[in-house]
Amino acid sequence: MAVAVTATLSIQSTALAQDKVLNLYSARHYQTDEVMYDTFTRTTGIKINRVDADDAGIIARLRAEGAASPADVIMLVDAARLAVADTQGLFQPIKSAKLDAAIPANLRATATPDGVTWTGFSTRARVIVYDPSRVKAEDVATYEQLADPKLKGMVCTRSGSHPYNLSLFSTVVERLGDQKGEAWLKGVVDNMARAPKGGDTDQIKGVASGECGVALTNTYYLARMIKSTKAEDKAVVDKVRVVFPNQGTTGTHVNIAGAGVAKYAKNRDNAIQFMEFLSSPFAQDYFANGNNEFPTVKGLKIDNPAIKAMGGDNFKAENVPLGVVAKNMTKVQQMLDRVGYK
Repeated sequence: MAVAVTATLSIQSTALAQDKVLNLYSARHYQTDEVMYDTFTRTTGIKINRVDADDAGIIARLRAEGAASPADVIMLVDAARLAVADTQGLFQPIKSAKLDAAIPANLRATATPDGVTWTGFSTRARVIVYDPSRVKAEDVATYEQLADPKLKGMVCTRSGSHPYNLSLFSTVVERLGDQKGEAWLKGVVDNMARAPKGGDTDQIKGVASGECGVALTNTYYLARMIKSTKAEDKAVVDKVRVVFPNQGTTGTHVNIAGAGVAKYAKNRDNAIQFMEFLSSPFAQDYFANGNNEFPTVKGLKIDNPAIKAMGGDNFKAENVPLGVVAKNMTKVQQMLDRVGYK
């Protein structure tokens, strides 16, 4: 598994012993995050040595390194991936009054007497995009309606096993129960326009091209296209509409990018300080406006034109604890296999 090192990470034992060092393993690859890291270093004097890789690469590296790992903080994208790392014992629990006060409990791992293993620092909503020439907004007002025979031959998604979908499906099953949840998944499969493929941007383009009538996407993919100056992206945006599902009931599904202190962190105090920094209004603003995400800090508002354009600056989000959702994922994957959701 190839891992890109974006900062000097020839971490010697002497470097590990320094108080002003933080070794960060990150699956976030957004240029705007650089400002956050630089600001943390300027204000604290703590130098960040960073390893960038995808989530799977980071988890594999941590397992290979074991107790010798230099990682202090692990940043991953999606509750499913955070749950995998947690299950494999890659985090250590911490106690932080600042994080407890700032971040809602449903956006953190389930608390234990020893503390919390991971915390969400930004959210992204999983919304429905649709072709207004073929579908009415009221026909896609909820996730449950994706299984309505009225949408037969119209639904497009990426792989059902992708963490973005797995997290959503695990939430729906948590709400509906196992039997109804599996029946719903079977209904979605029956309504597909084609076999699952591609990423979220491909689903949006599929709706615009007429291949699909309805698709699932995370909000930041659509926001990027709204902000784009490319003529082809503008043409796609003009042809689709977006719904934040379940506004009249349980709220729209949100997922997270989050972080935890590594199990074998050598700079534990610095790691906790960095985690608390990520909950600051400054860092939350960069999460929200840099990558078109939503802040997790209670009551913090954002001013993002692309988010406003899709009507997502004040939507009702679900409150199912992501720690609970993560526990459903193995069961839901088995359901996906049974109903033929590839």
